[in-house]
Amino acid sequence: MTNSSTTQGEAESRPNSESVFIFDTTLRDGEQSPGASMSFEEKLEVADLLDAMGVDMIEAGFPVTSEGDFEAVSAIAKRMKQAGVAGLARAAAKDIDRCAEAVRHARRPRIHLFISTSPLHMKYKLQKEPAQVLEMITTSVTRARNLVDDVEWSAEDGTRTEIDFLCRCVDAAIKAGATTINIPDTVGYAVPDEYQALFETVRARVANSDKAVFSVHCHNDLGLAVANTLAGIKGGARQVECTINGLGERAGNAAMEEVVMALRVRGDAMAYHTNIDATMLTRASKLVSAVSSFPVQYNKAIVGRNAFAHESGIHQDGMLKNAQTYEIMTPESVGVSKTSLVMGKHSGRHAFKEKLKELGYELGDNALEDSFTRFKDLADRKKIVYDEDLVALVDDEIVNAHDRIKLVALTVIAGTNGPQSAALTLEIDGERKTHQATGNGPVDAIFNAILALAPHHATLELFQVHAVTHGTDAQAEVSVRLSEDGKSVIARGADPDTLVAAARAYIAALNKLMVKRGRSRPDALAG
Repeated sequence: MTNSSTTQGEAESRPNSESVFIFDTTLRDGEQSPGASMSFEEKLEVADLLDAMGVDMIEAGFPVTSEGDFEAVSAIAKRMKQAGVAGLARAAAKDIDRCAEAVRHARRPRIHLFISTSPLHMKYKLQKEPAQVLEMITTSVTRARNLVDDVEWSAEDGTRTEIDFLCRCVDAAIKAGATTINIPDTVGYAVPDEYQALFETVRARVANSDKAVFSVHCHNDLGLAVANTLAGIKGGARQVECTINGLGERAGNAAMEEVVMALRVRGDAMAYHTNIDATMLTRASKLVSAVSSFPVQYNKAIVGRNAFAHESGIHQDGMLKNAQTYEIMTPESVGVSKTSLVMGKHSGRHAFKEKLKELGYELGDNALEDSFTRFKDLADRKKIVYDEDLVALVDDEIVNAHDRIKLVALTVIAGTNGPQSAALTLEIDGERKTHQATGNGPVDAIFNAILALAPHHATLELFQVHAVTHGTDAQAEVSVRLSEDGKSVIARGADPDTLVAAARAYIAALNKLMVKRGRSRPDALAG
């Protein structure tokens, strides 16, 4: 197994490493995904990023479908500094001419022609005989080649096409001037072994196959798009058609970020490289997700939120000792700033201690154990414990470590039918006391119970609540300001339960007020 250093460019330096061209179709096939349409400005923004990250060919759209698509393809063609620009066209004169006009200003203009070749598609979609399809291939490729030097031809539904007929189609396309031959797995039907064999067979049987670059275009209906893409490369393809985030119709296309990083990380098994600047992959993923309004699943390979996140205590411990124990590539290699040790109920003491160090806390053994116990309790009630949660938890622990009044238990009854009540147990100078009180609302009931157990003359001047983090399970932080005889104190309490946080804050303020008065016992607050 290769180690993570391979991602730093080791694969590109291998003596026998061959180049694989990246043909990105996010703006064409990706945008065809229902609900993923992009505005003109958004397409330009995505195209600029694809160009900057090293994409070899950008399929910018299907020019004949609308004036907007034509304008976008034309603008991208004029704008790209490095990448070639392709437009899609059916095997029809109108499509080809419109496409040629749209891409003519590109540094490397390409017309991408396609026609169905499977028996199913020819019979029901085209309603044409195989001989007619062969004639259309020759006619359309010839017309396109007279307009641009770079013509790609695709056999739609190629993986369900009879092999003899597929070879005849490929031979005809190359003879007519096609420079790239794409055999797509249009419906995501293939499995890797047969897809690799398909390329090997076609390249061996077509006499002039060496005059064209072969290309893979895989859909993900069976979850095999990337696996099939890699198999196609092994079979002789040297162009990969893919999209950012795997965006595309139905289950999507092969994801560029997965293909690129698979070739980088496993350069020992696949001696190929691309021109993609992998450190821009995460940025590209976020941009495409934003403009398409398609969220990236959390556990998506390479660019998902959890791709470099670890919660399990065993995994976190290994990561802290050596990152390669659970990461086969570095987060920096794909544009992520760092590994994330997600604090949750599965996290262990080692990760908890390191996270506190990262946040600036160095706790003694006893304090660490107390904080870890509270953290575990919090983690049982929350799916994710954020850094802000830990700060609030530890601050609360530090502030209250030597308090003479401590919250032990609280039960509140609230609702539309009053009065609301609170049953409260406090530990006051080591002695536990319990009281139940009512009030005009649950918070008033809690504060009345505190007053009964720890009498005082302080006035509540401020009561403020805000969420430490987002979500319905967010930890609440309550701020309380009490004043007495010109002395004023502010204290905070944090807990996923807002009412518990309120009780903690009020008790913390009482403890602070007691210190200000210089009294040794809490009941001295009463004067």
